Amino acid sequence: MLLNVSILNLSKVLFEGQAIRVIVSGEVGVFEILPFHKRIISRLITGAVVVDQQSIPIRRGVIKADQNIVTIILEEK
Repeated sequence: MLLNVSILNLSKVLFEGQAIRVIVSGEVGVFEILPFHKRIISRLITGAVVVDQQSIPIRRGVIKADQNIVTIILEEK
């Protein structure tokens, strides 16, 4: 089972596709989203969004994960 991931900023889609895992920097630390992850909505802080092996540096953002669908809206560095 894979995650369906969409990563957007205010003007374009940065990534759209399937992934095994997503790693992000939340307010209380770094966490990983894997298939069948419990529903979550979290603010993101400065760091990076890592989708499998691809890394996107970010300033801040928001992540929502629900039923293997991950949506991230972010402000790039």
